[in-house]
Amino acid sequence: MTKFMLLMNMDGGNCDTPMLEWDKADMDAHMKYLGDHVERLRQSGELVEVNALSWPKHAKVVRSTGVSAPVLTDGPYAESKEILAGYTMVDVESEERALEIAAEQSAAPGPGGVPLEQPIEVRRLMESDGDLHDF
Repeated sequence: MTKFMLLMNMDGGNCDTPMLEWDKADMDAHMKYLGDHVERLRQSGELVEVNALSWPKHAKVVRSTGVSAPVLTDGPYAESKEILAGYTMVDVESEERALEIAAEQSAAPGPGGVPLEQPIEVRRLMESDGDLHDF
């Protein structure tokens, strides 16, 4: 088994309307789809962890030289192209299965029930020192 992190971007896929502006029925359908998806992963034993992240306005960015005091800024900023909305960690037999799970997440319905096609980044967790050299 191999662990993968599926990173969900706030990029709305094929929908320009922020989720908080969707009709309640569309938002409910979207959340039910994702909830059912997570439950199937839980039942199959593939789910390790799933979490949504707080809104970007609550994020902080820390930079440090390790010598002087760290620099703390609010962020990410509105001009950021990628803002992480949440993640799902799975433990699966193959990369192909992780990609299949990501495709299911990407197909979550948006307004009018149209699949969002939201981008899901799939990343394998490093499992050994040998992985450090596999860039």
